[in-house]
Amino acid sequence: MKGNSEESIESARPSNLQAFANISTLHGMSHIFAYGHMTFRRFLWSLSFLGSLSLLMVVCLDRVSYYLEYPHVTKLDEVAAPNLTFPAVTFCNLNEFRFSRITRNDLYHVGELLAILNNNYQIANPHLAEPEVLAALKDKANFQNFKPKLFNMTDFYNRTGHDIGDMLLQCTFRGEDCYPANFTTIYTRYGKCYTFNSGLDGNPLLTTLKGGTGNGLEIMLDIQQDEYLPVWGETDETSYEAGIKVQIHSQDEPPFIDQLGFGVAPGFQTFVSCQQQLLQYLPPPWGDCKSTPIDSEYFSTYSITACRIDCETRYLLENCNCRMVHMPGTSTVCTPEQYKDCADPALDFLVEKDNDYCVCQTPCNMTRYGKELSMVKIPSKASAKYLAKKFNKTEQYIGENILVMDIFFEALNYEKIEQKKAYEIAGLLGDIGGQMGLFIGASVLTILEIFDYLYEVFKDKVLGYFIRKKRPQRCQSDNLSTCDTLRSHSDSLGFTPNMLPRHPTLGNFEEFAC
Repeated sequence: MKGNSEESIESARPSNLQAFANISTLHGMSHIFAYGHMTFRRFLWSLSFLGSLSLLMVVCLDRVSYYLEYPHVTKLDEVAAPNLTFPAVTFCNLNEFRFSRITRNDLYHVGELLAILNNNYQIANPHLAEPEVLAALKDKANFQNFKPKLFNMTDFYNRTGHDIGDMLLQCTFRGEDCYPANFTTIYTRYGKCYTFNSGLDGNPLLTTLKGGTGNGLEIMLDIQQDEYLPVWGETDETSYEAGIKVQIHSQDEPPFIDQLGFGVAPGFQTFVSCQQQLLQYLPPPWGDCKSTPIDSEYFSTYSITACRIDCETRYLLENCNCRMVHMPGTSTVCTPEQYKDCADPALDFLVEKDNDYCVCQTPCNMTRYGKELSMVKIPSKASAKYLAKKFNKTEQYIGENILVMDIFFEALNYEKIEQKKAYEIAGLLGDIGGQMGLFIGASVLTILEIFDYLYEVFKDKVLGYFIRKKRPQRCQSDNLSTCDTLRSHSDSLGFTPNMLPRHPTLGNFEEFAC
């Protein structure tokens, strides 16, 4: 009789899970794990809870998947500025070497490279030459009793390249005169070139305070077509065109004018309206820009052009064991024979066909200049005689050789193009938290409740097992009546023990006694 009453009391007590469900803040749990037998109402609550939980999991997986795509958005903003730093302006004459500066020794060494001489040191195509040019060539190509001297390609480029003092006829910046000393010599694949406002000459960078013509750089140049080399074949060192190549770029990046420059023709005044653009890209995994410093012995600041020039230099050193004159470093400069047989073909192949060797990522921060070009004819019929008299040239010479270039900012503002993360961890947690509240009424504290319950169950079931296993049996068969008396006494007092794992069924006094 006594045993039956104890069993009925134990069965009437709620389980640990039922006790937790009744105090949990998780919605629906108290209805699912209600006291008593399974009912249709409890079944509907269970079905609703599982459906809500499934929808929550689907939505959470979708949000996590979207986050792992690392999406980004592009923000475009136009920012007004009180002043803007004027860009570096690099220009090169499309003719690399002045004909009058080429000596007999120069022609002996580079005549075949320039397609002027054949492999027998004879004039290649005399029937294509103008009489004056042919006469000068015959004199320079007379190698009878000639003893060739040492030849240096760097000296050849420097000595025969067009000189800024001869080309620059007029120069103003913001209405003030500028001079050849304001231009820095730099070598590119077009030979000897010049950069205005390079920042490398020790002078501070120039700024502009207004937009429009007259508030930038205006230069008048003589391209000296009478100094152009005769073109009798296709080589990388000669050009079919007449004029200059120009690149507008930041002072932080070297010019890459043979690939990124634009042409300006003689006989025209060319207006170049610029707008500065600041671009900010995101590094992986949101974007693909390069955020690490450049690994180069030639450049300290990373840019696409610096990367390309560094790569081309390494490619020629690996394949030809020399470098071109315009390439950085102190390695041996290629000889004319190496230029013709290895350097020019290798560099052409790298630029045009090899897409794997030089892979240059976009820097995370860069400055670019958008350009709009327009032009007018110069000289007019009214000014031709005046300009011819001013520069002591013929009118035909003025029309064929003089050009004017005007570079200015369109307005005193710049575009800021910035990539931003479209979905960050805060947004992910906010979405998941909102969906948890919507579907199951849970919060962070609810999750802590569940973990707390699991910890107590683990402690009670696993750790408690080992503790009870090691505890000596103090309540033997001879005093079972005492323990039963204590239990029955507790029951007679109407004591209802807490069923959570941290509160065992027996009271403290009963545990101590038994």
